[in-house]
Amino acid sequence: MDYALARLNMVESQIRTNKVTDPGVVGAFEGVPRENFVPKSKRGIAYADEALDIGSGRYLLEPMVLARLIQAASPLPGDVALDVACGTGYATALLSRLVSTVVGVDDAADLVERGNGILSELEIDNAALVVGPLGVGYAKQAPYNVILVNGAVETLPEALFDQLADGGRLVTVEGGTVVGPGVAVLHQKLGGHVGKRILFDAGTPMLQGFKRVPSFVF
Repeated sequence: MDYALARLNMVESQIRTNKVTDPGVVGAFEGVPRENFVPKSKRGIAYADEALDIGSGRYLLEPMVLARLIQAASPLPGDVALDVACGTGYATALLSRLVSTVVGVDDAADLVERGNGILSELEIDNAALVVGPLGVGYAKQAPYNVILVNGAVETLPEALFDQLADGGRLVTVEGGTVVGPGVAVLHQKLGGHVGKRILFDAGTPMLQGFKRVPSFVF
């Protein structure tokens, strides 16, 4: 399979046609080999317009959804970024081309180990993946200018907002069920207050670590 051609087709048909205009974001998707981050058995569909199961409950987000989330986060060359539920590090690799430093965190140790190997093979030296609880983030490297949560959530823990720098942006997909999509959202922290803006409809797999705790009803 000609992966370079498949990658170009993904960029032209899934990303450029869906309101992704930032040249840095487009260039990142053109340059990072998505097929390296999926199991070998799924490399033939690495550039499909869908979320790809990479094991341990993790998915590579649909290219269009991921591209629009990253663009909305407005990554800058001097930024520090956190990739939550990083899996094997595909989004980490994309962000590494746009910011100064990226940390990916995931509680799936097997994916983290594999992902660090892939980043090394691609000679990406400004990014690393660590093992840890998703909702805790990675306070050691905080504060972050950009936080990407790779998957749909019902709720976001305060720990992630605490790790946002002033002016920092957090992007993810909130909500979504079998009967309807969720929405991509941008949270921005300004002066200690976090505002929220809905970006677009988006359906992507739910992350188990971000489910809302049911309240007790009398």
